[in-house]
Amino acid sequence: MNPENMGNKNTGFMKSRYIRIFFKKYLLNYILGVIALIIVDVAQTRVPIIVGNIIDGIELNNIAMESIKSSIIMLFVIAIVMYAGRILWRFYIFGTSRNIERDIRNDMFSHLEKMSAKYYQKHTPGEIMAYMTNDLDAVRVALAQGILTLFDVIALGTLTLFNMVTEIDPLLTVATVVPLLLIALSARLMGREMFGRFSDRQEAFAGLSNFVQENLSGIKVIKSFVQESKASMSFEKKNKNAYDKNMRLLKLQTVIHPFMQMVSGLALSIAIGYGGYITIKGQITLGDFTAFISYLGMLVWPMMAIGITINIFTMGAASLKRIENILNEPAEISDTENTAEISNISGDIKIKNLNYMYPDTDRYVLRDIHFEVRKGQTLGIIGRTGSGKTTLVNLFLRVFDPCENTVFISGTDILNIPLNVLRKNIGYVPQDNFLFSDTIANNIDFGTRSNDMRKIIEAAKAAAVHDNIADFKEGYDTVIGERGVSLSGGQKQRISIARALIKDPEILILDDSVSAVDTGTEEKILEHLKETRKGKTNIIIAHRISTIQDADLIIVLDEGKIAEKGTHDELLKNNGLYCSIYEKQLLEKMLEEQE
Repeated sequence: MNPENMGNKNTGFMKSRYIRIFFKKYLLNYILGVIALIIVDVAQTRVPIIVGNIIDGIELNNIAMESIKSSIIMLFVIAIVMYAGRILWRFYIFGTSRNIERDIRNDMFSHLEKMSAKYYQKHTPGEIMAYMTNDLDAVRVALAQGILTLFDVIALGTLTLFNMVTEIDPLLTVATVVPLLLIALSARLMGREMFGRFSDRQEAFAGLSNFVQENLSGIKVIKSFVQESKASMSFEKKNKNAYDKNMRLLKLQTVIHPFMQMVSGLALSIAIGYGGYITIKGQITLGDFTAFISYLGMLVWPMMAIGITINIFTMGAASLKRIENILNEPAEISDTENTAEISNISGDIKIKNLNYMYPDTDRYVLRDIHFEVRKGQTLGIIGRTGSGKTTLVNLFLRVFDPCENTVFISGTDILNIPLNVLRKNIGYVPQDNFLFSDTIANNIDFGTRSNDMRKIIEAAKAAAVHDNIADFKEGYDTVIGERGVSLSGGQKQRISIARALIKDPEILILDDSVSAVDTGTEEKILEHLKETRKGKTNIIIAHRISTIQDADLIIVLDEGKIAEKGTHDELLKNNGLYCSIYEKQLLEKMLEEQE
């Protein structure tokens, strides 16, 4: 769909390849809904004729009570048919739009799960939530009310005009219908402006939604820095922008609808004036004149609905464009035709000639990285902040993709290992320990969904957090707040470690994951790792040398390069950067003990 080329926005919406897929899927529902709608319109257009015949019969005093009774029965039957038909078209058309809304939202979420970290650096959660709520709602309305009014315009308009021409008077019909065409024309002309203003409104809502989401997530920081007033002022600006964009759209709608009502009043005036004249002249009967006025009332709706339909599809097209932009965004990291058919991997890791720079930058984060870790070994990584430690392990997980033939696991280029297999066999505890608003048990069991309390408790014990959990009133059923807000930093770290351990992965990566616990607890966790992780590969990133000193291989990163590598004893003998860090930390520990 190309919105810049949409002279008629409704056809642009209907021609969307993505929307056509759903029309094909739910075609039968829409057909049944439209049939029910047409039956309602046919029944509705018979009412003026029946009423007109009764009026003529009464005026001429040539109608029998039996005819009146049969007409009343007919009107009652028509009312029942219209009642049943309106229920059916609501069920099939409006209900189907809800089904499509659900399917699109599922597609969006599934697609967003495939997107890389780079995508979420450009698109905020608040912005994406606006797409999945406001924009999707506009698309749903187009698929419900838009479809309904489109077919109602065609069916009711055609049937009404046919009855006005054939049953009453063609000239009177032309005289009253011509002004009504101004309604359709004005709505068509304003469609492009409506598209632009609605797009602006949706963008403003996305910005407001993102601001609220970000500030409420960081409310602790705002309070601790006493920035409530500044946050409120910033919110007022965002809110004012959203208000202004809404008012621009509302002003256009405010002009359109009164104009439609004015034209409808003009058509009614012509009908009364000219229709009354030819009724007095005897060209049509009083019953015909009454029926014509009723038909005119019916015709006003289709003419107004032309404008409403164009507006609905215009707004739907604007929102659909934004949604399709998400769905058409290619996943940067995915399986390819070169992906091998591998169902499992071991813990053998080999890195050679690895150089990496982030997209859209010209500075290498990692340069000339070489090392090898055998299955069952522990790799320790240490270095100053910003030296590339987290970037390195992110390449193992393919959060970012390394160059070809640089990172190998189980002897296979990591780019050729299926993503699902790779990540399934790696347990990762990131620096930012993200926990869900769920029970502690479910957070630990997140990666396996085993519902096995024995395994959950074993993992918690291995992470040295079982005793803390047992102290909570609800124990493992304790529901923690968003991102684990009700827990201490150390508790969050250890629950995250338990979540990784319960997977029993071939490769376990701890990214500075014991920094918030005391040295005694750290020793317990490391001891548990030795016992429970025999034969499995461990990668431990740390700032404290005590965390990694027992590792089989330690690499020291400095400005993206490996400054030193070896065992703890070997590195101390080198008297290099590692030894300098060790002596500094030893001195700090001695000073703390003296205090």
